[in-house]
Amino acid sequence: MMLFDQIAAAVLLLSLTLCLQCAGVTTLIEWLKRVLTRDTHKHGSVYSATLVVKSMIAIVIMHGLAILLWASFYRTRCFPSWELAFYFSASSYSTVGYGDLVLPTHWRLLGPLEGITGVLMCGISVSVLFALVTRLLDRDTQSSLTNSTKQSHV
Repeated sequence: MMLFDQIAAAVLLLSLTLCLQCAGVTTLIEWLKRVLTRDTHKHGSVYSATLVVKSMIAIVIMHGLAILLWASFYRTRCFPSWELAFYFSASSYSTVGYGDLVLPTHWRLLGPLEGITGVLMCGISVSVLFALVTRLLDRDTQSSLTNSTKQSHV
């Protein structure tokens, strides 16, 4: 029966984490599309850096919510305090895994599963940031080329 409990908890936590990540990334991408389709060529590198920073803050919050989701489970089933549950969840999700806290034996499989999930979710986030920076660099390069062309014709 304990293996079934672990599998059920794993499926639930993974499903909720994926839903949270998909909703967060979709919201971030839609916001970035709206912002980037505006007349952004009038903005400089400070504006671009601000977009990257805002995106990073949104991503950190999104990952914090995923960590809190797993910590909520750990708090109800494994640890006596929120501090321990959040600490264990954050160290597992980030794959740091200090090892100073361990899950009870019958929930032990969730720790590595959270680590794998955290790596995959961080990979998705990095790809969004990479796409944003690439888009901003392409835009700046196109803007520089356009300005160079205009100046050479004058």
